[in-house]
Amino acid sequence: MTVGTADAVGDDAVLGALVAVEIALTRAWAVVGDAPAELAERVSTQLGWSGPGLLALGHGIDLAELATAAVDGGNPVIPLVGRLRSRVPESDRAWVHRGATSQDVLDSAVMLLARGVGHTIVQHLGEVDASLVALAVRHRDEVAVARTLGQHAVPTTVGLRAATWLVGVRRARRRLEHALAHLPAQLGGAAGTLSAFVEHARVAHGAEAEQVVERLVAAFANELDLAVPEHPWHTVRWPVTELGDALVQTIDSLGVIAGDVATLARTEIGELVESAPGGSSAMPHKRNPAASVLIRSAALRAPQLGATLHLAAALAVDERPDGAWHAEWPTVRELLRLALGAAGTASRLTAGLAVDLAAVARNLDQSAGLLVTERLAIVLGPIIGIDRARSIVAAATSVDDLERVLHAEPGLAGHDIAALLDPAAYLGLAGTLVDRATTLGEGS
Repeated sequence: MTVGTADAVGDDAVLGALVAVEIALTRAWAVVGDAPAELAERVSTQLGWSGPGLLALGHGIDLAELATAAVDGGNPVIPLVGRLRSRVPESDRAWVHRGATSQDVLDSAVMLLARGVGHTIVQHLGEVDASLVALAVRHRDEVAVARTLGQHAVPTTVGLRAATWLVGVRRARRRLEHALAHLPAQLGGAAGTLSAFVEHARVAHGAEAEQVVERLVAAFANELDLAVPEHPWHTVRWPVTELGDALVQTIDSLGVIAGDVATLARTEIGELVESAPGGSSAMPHKRNPAASVLIRSAALRAPQLGATLHLAAALAVDERPDGAWHAEWPTVRELLRLALGAAGTASRLTAGLAVDLAAVARNLDQSAGLLVTERLAIVLGPIIGIDRARSIVAAATSVDDLERVLHAEPGLAGHDIAALLDPAAYLGLAGTLVDRATTLGEGS
């Protein structure tokens, strides 16, 4: 969907995250004073440490060979540990993966990967925000047809439609930011008891072992720039489901925009035009809403991926799930890929979205006074009776027919029928709602 999207969540990125987690653990042992500082720096350098919260580069691990070796153990961490240890001096090897289990490394790596990709998604949502504000302000008072259940309903404005999109995107952005800020590292040991960490610490610190392990967990999370976990979450999968839900909501909000643009860009409607429409291999005249189509495809897939994460969370049995945990890895990656691609595409779409004001006016004229039948029933009821008012507006088959009947109604003599039928006079709080949405500020 966006250049670089696949790379951001690809196998190389996952491997970089896994290696970064292993380095972070060694560095954490040095922070609590067990491993020599120079050893931690040596391991960091030899395994391609890029800095706190960053993927490790230059680790020298063969991705294809590791993937083949991962099949036997059911996850890539088991063969990875041996390969990492072989790349450091023998005297340093005991500090690689010290006390950890495979799930500690994989869960932390997924969180690390998600945090980095998530921040890029948030950046794109900020770009969408700015474009929608400009669109809403520019067309604040441009009267247009509102559609409900696919039919002309009442008057609205082009600006309010954009402001409504904006409200959805902002809500999703806030939720994603919250989820990213609370992504925790994982460190629980073989069965979530941290027993190996305590034992290692007890050898060096005696009775202070438990306090040392608490500091170790915090140091580990800090090295990864992740939240410090309150509790090992091997089978309590809220970090994954809350992240997934935030990503789905993000894609949902963009899907609404894409769906509206695709509809309003139809030939017979023509109110919106993408700045870079797609062509056709067979029909040279086509100007397809290609960006909207791509976003909609992501919006159609995302909810099922989110459901998979909840299903896996519900089946996270024992002290390590037998398959449910494994189902999360590709699912989270695909959700990240879809959200990143949809957000990047939406940024370009909204930045170049054009409004065809002539088409907006043409569609408005198709129904004109019929759009205000709701208003007529309210206003005319006290004058000619609610039943008569409703029968008039219900029987109208065209704007001209409605206007003719109203002029002929004895009880309405002297009333300004043209003003009653003016769609621009029945916009409610549309302008106020636009102002409220666009003046709250980006990220509010």
